[in-house]
Amino acid sequence: MKLTFNTLKKGLFILGFFVFSGVISAQQNTYCNPVNIDYTYMVYNSYKDLSYRSGADPAVVKFRNEYYMFVTRSLGYWHSKNLNNWEFITPDKWYFQGANAPAAFNYRDSILYVAGDPSGQMSVLYTDNPKKGDWKATTGILNNLQDPALFIDDNEDAFMYWGSSNRFPIRAKKLDKKNRFKPSEETFELFNLAPEKNGWERFGENHTDTILKGYIEGPWMTKHKDTYYLQYAAPGTEFDVYADGVYTSTSPLGPFEYAPNNPFSYKPGGFMNGAGHGSTVEGPQDIFWHFASMAVNVTIGWERRIGMFPTFFDKDGLMHSNTRFGDYPHYAPDVANKNGEFTGWMLLSYQKPVTSSSSLDGHIASNLVDENVKTFWVAKTKEAKEWIEIDLQEPSLVKAIQVNYNDYKSNLYGKIPGLYHRYLIEGSIDKNTWLPLVNQSKNFRDVPNDYNEVHVDQNVRYIRFTNHHVPTPKLSISDIRIFGIGNGKTPNPVKNVGIARKEDRRDAMITWAPQKNADGYNVLWGIAPDKLYSSWLVYGENSLELKALTTNQSYYFAVEAFNENGVAVKSTPIKVN
Repeated sequence: MKLTFNTLKKGLFILGFFVFSGVISAQQNTYCNPVNIDYTYMVYNSYKDLSYRSGADPAVVKFRNEYYMFVTRSLGYWHSKNLNNWEFITPDKWYFQGANAPAAFNYRDSILYVAGDPSGQMSVLYTDNPKKGDWKATTGILNNLQDPALFIDDNEDAFMYWGSSNRFPIRAKKLDKKNRFKPSEETFELFNLAPEKNGWERFGENHTDTILKGYIEGPWMTKHKDTYYLQYAAPGTEFDVYADGVYTSTSPLGPFEYAPNNPFSYKPGGFMNGAGHGSTVEGPQDIFWHFASMAVNVTIGWERRIGMFPTFFDKDGLMHSNTRFGDYPHYAPDVANKNGEFTGWMLLSYQKPVTSSSSLDGHIASNLVDENVKTFWVAKTKEAKEWIEIDLQEPSLVKAIQVNYNDYKSNLYGKIPGLYHRYLIEGSIDKNTWLPLVNQSKNFRDVPNDYNEVHVDQNVRYIRFTNHHVPTPKLSISDIRIFGIGNGKTPNPVKNVGIARKEDRRDAMITWAPQKNADGYNVLWGIAPDKLYSSWLVYGENSLELKALTTNQSYYFAVEAFNENGVAVKSTPIKVN
């Protein structure tokens, strides 16, 4: 049946009032990385007039069936009932400069502990009311800690792990919980990076070796059944390949064994890269989630966001996070029987024609659809007259839209109350009549990475964004990402996959025959055909140089093609010794 605009109008009529009232974004069953919270503007480069938001090193814990997220230098923390909708808490008492790479631990649902003084000299803070935030401090002082991780075992034994160095290993001390968390005299050295064996631990973008060594940092302990999973980050927070690995043991202090599928949390491709220095929490429906740092790295290397990935322990005890299509829409943690699965909503806007009301030199409108957070569009003003129009080229079913703002010369510092973004997104078949898809024109929230489902079950071809208000001096957006389902064919399965493991066994070159109608490819690999836990999303290429392998490990590789209509069946896994 030919789709006419009258059909679209009829389908939208009932929803019209609710869209304009802003109700459409209130209840969402999906999420899309990066996590859309009111990230704090950093202050420690203000003397250079460098203004940027950042959120990193998330410590997420469950406390009395609700969740708290502590984030580096945020001057407070966030609270959620479902791991999807977060509200910022300004506590009664907190670190003056915000916590740095904080530790957090729920003790028997009675006390919530936190540590993370930026100086590295710290007491353990505690409260039984984190919503109020009346934090108190133990009188014991822990010295020379960066990136602490607190863990209290079932038998009441307590431990502090820490590490943030390209020289020293992850270390630990036993703590006397009954005596002000007094640390043991003995320091336990647990493990360090071994980049000569583990390719992913090499410093640099795409693990390109430099004169600097990789950093081991951000430990986090998770006990699952009778196994202790001590997680750690490498090689550097500013890189596309920042990731988390894990060692396992039957004891909190080891000896620890390197997991063969490391890094278990790894997201080097796509719109926003990185999945390192995080924490693992058991969420709704007893599903685990790994929260981690993602790199923006535009204004400065420490400009970051937070990503969340469903995480599992397989029958062999291997811990693994699902980062496949890791910045596309996934089902939210509280959606029954979905386990954080990929929705199947594809990116409709990639490299589509874009026009705009205005743009500054060097920051053109095509940056809005290039799937690169490091490029961005800047309008000449921040006024409500500024607009963007994207031509999807074919009528498509739009399911969700994500607007990622950029801090171009924002000149904002600290946790500033009252920031908000307002805009309207409309859809059309013919560019003559427009109806609303996402209405944030009366929004009062600070939404720097705003993601909204579109509850309109009709096709549109043209998408128009109209600015109403931004809190920054300029209107600047890195990408407007439109997700849904196209009306064409999915690509054919990839053929002629070739794997050439190099003389340096940490490296491999993966090649495949390009598909004419493919937008991109996922390269999948793992230690068994049914354990292809790692992935790298590639746009516009039919090869990938992978430098993340472990020298003494065999791997299986597969490739799957995708476009705006769906994902092809992946190729048959190929084993490479």
